[in-house]
Order: sequence, then structure tokens, then C-alpha cells
Amino acid sequence: MSTGPHIRYLKRQEIDINRWDDCVQRSANRLVYGFHFYLDAITAGQWDALVLEDYQAVMPLTWRRKWGIGYCCQPAFTQQTGIFSPATIIPETVDAFLVALTRHYRFAEIYLNYGNAHPALRVHENLVLPLDDPYPQLEARYKKDLLRNLRLAANTGLGYTQDLDTDTAIEIYRSHYARRHPAIRPEDYTRFRRLCLHLQANDQLILRAAVKDGQMLATALLVRDASRLYLIQSATLPAGRKVEANHFLIDQLIREFAGTGHVLDFEGSDLPGIAYFYTNFGAVRQPYFFHRHNLLPWPWRLLKT
Repeated sequence: MSTGPHIRYLKRQEIDINRWDDCVQRSANRLVYGFHFYLDAITAGQWDALVLEDYQAVMPLTWRRKWGIGYCCQPAFTQQTGIFSPATIIPETVDAFLVALTRHYRFAEIYLNYGNAHPALRVHENLVLPLDDPYPQLEARYKKDLLRNLRLAANTGLGYTQDLDTDTAIEIYRSHYARRHPAIRPEDYTRFRRLCLHLQANDQLILRAAVKDGQMLATALLVRDASRLYLIQSATLPAGRKVEANHFLIDQLIREFAGTGHVLDFEGSDLPGIAYFYTNFGAVRQPYFFHRHNLLPWPWRLLKT
């Protein structure tokens, strides 16, 4: 009688990071969020793992502690984690990992990546734009509304610049969007800044801005890996909204990286207005998935992340 796949639970210090990263690197659903350096930085080392057999598949378990109870939750600036594997991840594999997760954490609210489809999981929207083609071909797929807005932006004297430092980009985002994301704590921004400095040292951080007359109107902070450009933070200042600065900025990013073979990952969105904005550029759906379980006894069952 089969006992099912052998999935081990490993503490962070027990993980062979070379074999871990090799598994993530070779995965068809590879994402930068799955590599150990990203997880270490964004969680301050507070993650353990589930590992199938001999690193045939891996799943980071990012955790916090409340009321003395450890629970799994999604870190800030980490849209989706879940299971990574060079092999196709079938629903039965997802089941096996989630069963193993419940043995070690009685409460979890996590987002599984786009390669972890399962009929029992709640679907969330992500939009991506393959940048294989030259810019003229990409531009030909823009919606009419977008083209009109870009013509308006072209007449306002906007400029596209790399003259943006990490601290300024993060502070602009934080000052204009913190209220929209109250779950992001001050220490999350501190950890993200350190991660960005690490990425910058490895030529994996992209900072761009739309400017006019020396004034910053919109900013973009992206992370680059071998296959994707992740739009982690995008901010439009009030003055920028009046001149379609964000339309201009995204168009310039597409123009800059067209033909590179990267996928521009917009990191969203479930919000119809934001989704509409990105689909105007020709972005396509690539859904990811939410898992929640709460096996805590009362009153701990009231635990919220």
C-alpha cells in the first residue's frame, strides 16, 4: 500500500540552500520570491520549508508568531510563493503539500503561485506581458484608450529617467500608498530596503521615473531575474495623474525592454480599475491561488494575520 510522497519539514537552518535554489531555478514556475536570498531578506530568516523527496519540489513556509502560536502568512512585497518544482505540479501534489502544511501549522493564509492550480483554491488575478516582440509589435496591441492617453502625455514634456535612488523610490511609494496597505509594517519597509540594496549590488534592481521640469511625477521599482521583470512598487503622484504620467512610464518601460524575452509581471490586480489599466497594454491573465485553513481551538481560532 502506498504511503504517498515523502515530504519533509525542515527548519531554515536545515535547508541545503544550494539544492533549494537549484530546484527553484529549474522550475517551470520559477519566481524570484522562491529563492532563499529573497525569503531570508523579506522575512528576516523567519521561514521554514516543506521538501519533497530529495529536493524534487520545495515550498517555503513563511511564518510569524502571535499569542505564542506560530502561523503561516504571506510576507510583504511577495505576491506568491507556494510549490516550486521542475516537474509538472498536479493537484494531487498540491493536496499532499497542503496536508503536510496542516500538520505543522494549524493556521495559514498564503498565496500559492501560478503553477499550483487546484480546484479547491481561491483564484486571484495577476497580469503579465511577454516582451519577446520588438516594441512596434507590442505597441500595436495597445488599446485605443491607452494610445489616446499616450498622445496626451507626449504633449506635456514628460521625460523618462533612471535618476532615481532606492530610498526615494520606496519613500514615495510609502508616503502615497501606506494607507491602502495597512498590513505592511514599518519593519517590512526596512527589510524590503535591505533586499533592494542586495538586488542593486547584483544588477537585479530597476528604478525608473517619469519627470517634468525636475519634478518626480511617477516612479517604478522593479526586480529583474533571468526571465521576469517584477513591478513590485509603482507610484503616481497627484501632479502625475493630471498628465497621464503612469501610462507614459509603463510605455517607456515596455519600449526599453521590448525584445528581451522577459515577462513584465504587473503583480496584479483583483481591482477592476487596475486590471483594466494593465490590459490596455496587452497584458494577459496568469492567475495565482489563495489557501487558508484555521484548525485552532477557540478562542485562538479568532487569530488574524
